[in-house]
Amino acid sequence: MAIITLTTDFGEKDHFAGTLKGAIYSELPNVKIVDISHSVSPFSIPEAAYIIQNAYRSFPKGTIHIIDIDSEINQENKHIAITLDEHYFICANNGIMSMLCAEITPEKIVEINIHDKIKPNIPVFDVFVKVACHIARGGTLEVIGKLITNIKPITNIAPFVNHEKTQIIGHVIYIDNYGNVITNIRRNLFELIQKGRPFEVFARNYKFKTIYSKYSDIINFSIPKNKRNDEGRGLVVFNSSNYLEIAIYKSNTTTVGSASSLMGLNMRDSITVNFLKQQ
Repeated sequence: MAIITLTTDFGEKDHFAGTLKGAIYSELPNVKIVDISHSVSPFSIPEAAYIIQNAYRSFPKGTIHIIDIDSEINQENKHIAITLDEHYFICANNGIMSMLCAEITPEKIVEINIHDKIKPNIPVFDVFVKVACHIARGGTLEVIGKLITNIKPITNIAPFVNHEKTQIIGHVIYIDNYGNVITNIRRNLFELIQKGRPFEVFARNYKFKTIYSKYSDIINFSIPKNKRNDEGRGLVVFNSSNYLEIAIYKSNTTTVGSASSLMGLNMRDSITVNFLKQQ
């Protein structure tokens, strides 16, 4: 049975997510539909890119991923279908796939050209559904589009490293449900530039000198639990996706607060890592 995943900024209030599923089932009843997320911030390409990058590998090879973020078609925003890592991705050519394509070379990219045959009203319900169901039936990409070699890049996807290799300047690309702030600084880049040197991570007026392996490493377990005050403490980790993350231990936006709310960190804000001379 084919699997089609959905990643959108539709939210849960409106009818769009349900309508999309209905359109797929009407076209292809024997299919499995999985919601990755419908809570991407409106038109937030970096958020969608981060989510799909971290979710798709959990699905079997051959899974078809529909990503509907800023997909209204115009002369600057075409639709594409990509095979990458033995998965299929259907989305607008607006930078969403560049985070994935920076790590893995796509096997094939086509610019979808069937729009004149189906007269779409909402692209994801018409074009994207037709393409996804075509692939699910075993169809090839060349039937629904023309081969291309390049896709649009996403802005601020790569951190800046200064010429002296003493500083990395990254940006916030995602804020999760706990208010933890994820940057575009990957562990491999950090370690490549660090070369064992001490460092300081700056987030607005906050400074961190330690990166923990996991959230609970901030706890001093030698102190009795009833005498510790761990909740609400700020920390830095490399998260499960190996991105530098600024967090609050056991954050709760309604009680102790979160890294985003307490530190005033928002999407695209700068995060700086300074590497210091060895003592």
